[in-house]
Amino acid sequence: MPTIYEVAALAGVSPATVSRVFNGMNVSPEKSKLVRKAAEELSFTPSRTARTLRRQHSEVIALVIPDIENPFFTSLARGVEDVAQAAGYSVVLCNTDENAEKEARYLDIAISDNMAGVILAAAGDHSDLSKLIERKRPIVAVDRGPHGFDIDAVMVDNRAGGHAATTELVEQGYKRIACITGPSDVETAQQRADGWREVVQAAGMPATDDYLKYSDYRVAGGEAAMRELLDLPEPPDAAFITNNLMSVGALQVLAERGAVPPAVGMAVFGDLPFAGFAPKEITVVHLPARHLGVTAAKLLLDRINGDDQPARTIVLRNEVGSGSRA
Repeated sequence: MPTIYEVAALAGVSPATVSRVFNGMNVSPEKSKLVRKAAEELSFTPSRTARTLRRQHSEVIALVIPDIENPFFTSLARGVEDVAQAAGYSVVLCNTDENAEKEARYLDIAISDNMAGVILAAAGDHSDLSKLIERKRPIVAVDRGPHGFDIDAVMVDNRAGGHAATTELVEQGYKRIACITGPSDVETAQQRADGWREVVQAAGMPATDDYLKYSDYRVAGGEAAMRELLDLPEPPDAAFITNNLMSVGALQVLAERGAVPPAVGMAVFGDLPFAGFAPKEITVVHLPARHLGVTAAKLLLDRINGDDQPARTIVLRNEVGSGSRA
């Protein structure tokens, strides 16, 4: 079996450079290309077992997300996987269904299997990361993060997105704008609702509890919340929906009632996955889902490779427009 020294000799680089290439560390594109070409010619395969023993962790990272059926998290996962694979890491996908106990089990598995790190979209604001931190396993929060832990995070500006989406509805002339948001214990749900509240209060519109509905970020949750809103004595004439799947459920109810946009206005946080309405009829806060995953994976790999600077929070911009993007 060829050795790292033979690969280095054929590529014309040092054994240390070969090691850096296969460990996912920073190497110039030219040297990386020479090393990989030499390894291919020699049929060289780096020993994962040996590297795991040296590093005290495997070449696997955990991606813990609330709902893989949501296209937003599917795109995010693709961004993570693309970056991880290019650096020689595999990704284990863990779906929590917004369940804190299920999330805790996955985090325990990440420890017991010596995974190199974790990218986490937390099930709630109270996820316990203490065991991972005690064992010095890098963690990056993405989209949403637990309270009380000083870790890297990659987010979007939720309050600003809610503010911009609701402003669009106000400018379109709607007078009673409701909000359907996620679970009350999820910070992103509160932040998006805060953006809505700021705009409707500034416009002198009602921002009562009747017009604010908490749900579960699922299609059925959007259906139930929209039914409650339409059954009010004075129903809203528009709604800001803080999640793409809930918007699908809300649209289904509006269709049943014969009140599809623009008869009842709608603004959505996140691209609609399969809406059959013309783009101009719905305001959408477009989210950089894949870029969230890419950025989170790069931060995690930096930590795995020894980056010890203070924790960072990177906030990506939203873009408000019309309709759903492919």
